[in-house]
Amino acid sequence: MVAGGAGYIGSHCLRHLREHGIDAFAYDNLSEGHAAAVLDAPLVEGELDDRARLVAVMKERNVRAVFHFAASCYVGVSVKDPEAYYRNNVATTLELLSAMREAGVNTFIFSSTCATYGNPVQEFMDETHPQQPINPYGWTKFMVEKMLADFAHAYGLKWVALRYFNAAGAHPDGRIGEDHDPETHLIPIVLQVAQGTRDGLMVYGDDYATPDGTCIRDYIHILDLAEAHRLAMDYLDRGGASTAFNLGNGAGYSVLEVIKAAEAVTGCKIPFKIGPRREGDPARLVGQCRRAQDVLGWKQKFGDLKTILETAWNWHRAHPKGYGDS
Repeated sequence: MVAGGAGYIGSHCLRHLREHGIDAFAYDNLSEGHAAAVLDAPLVEGELDDRARLVAVMKERNVRAVFHFAASCYVGVSVKDPEAYYRNNVATTLELLSAMREAGVNTFIFSSTCATYGNPVQEFMDETHPQQPINPYGWTKFMVEKMLADFAHAYGLKWVALRYFNAAGAHPDGRIGEDHDPETHLIPIVLQVAQGTRDGLMVYGDDYATPDGTCIRDYIHILDLAEAHRLAMDYLDRGGASTAFNLGNGAGYSVLEVIKAAEAVTGCKIPFKIGPRREGDPARLVGQCRRAQDVLGWKQKFGDLKTILETAWNWHRAHPKGYGDS
């Protein structure tokens, strides 16, 4: 069961699992996801706090593993409305874990985040980096990781938490991609400017201690993320110990580097303005992901920025209104 399987990351993982012969279906309330994103996969509409329905669905479909992507993910909104984030990200996950226990499902792959680390204290952040979140969104993911460890100790739950850096790109065939409302991620915003559906771009700060003064971030292709989720399930099936893994590119790109690369891919000029720094934005966030490579056997196939941008551009050109064009 792919909880949140109609969302950006969940839909790509759902498709990847099915392309590898795994009988996967989406469970989603469609509050932020898109029914069109699940393509030909089964879609079960439901809420994560409806324990009776969750138990019934898992028993009826003989679920053996749950992939959990259903969460609110806007840092700024989490600061303004933390109650909603603790309710949607923590309380509903507790209901999901309880329903799994009742249904006899014992394998859990969790969509976590590098936001559990907070501000970096080392250049490349690995899994030993201190977890000190600096916003409610990061705290909600951190709390779920702690719940998973406690459920493992008390009830024998098998779990993997995958701490993403910046998910980006789209399936190369352009049928599914990134469609958020509002859109806050740099790459889709840049491409919306290129296609003319957005007037311009604001770059928040150009006085950071980086080569060009703009923030550096780690971008990972969505299909490489999906592959890691499948490998995490295989790892647990082989008896691997419950743990967390970083997922990133291991290479950072500045905001201006992304804009320049997007201009090369699209052939369009991308106008931007320099604005003040955003509160809480670190200068550099780059992951060290060697452990996922060594333990899961994970290898990036779409890791370079050009490929990430090309696949995202395929989606945006075919769907200028997102899934409204599907």
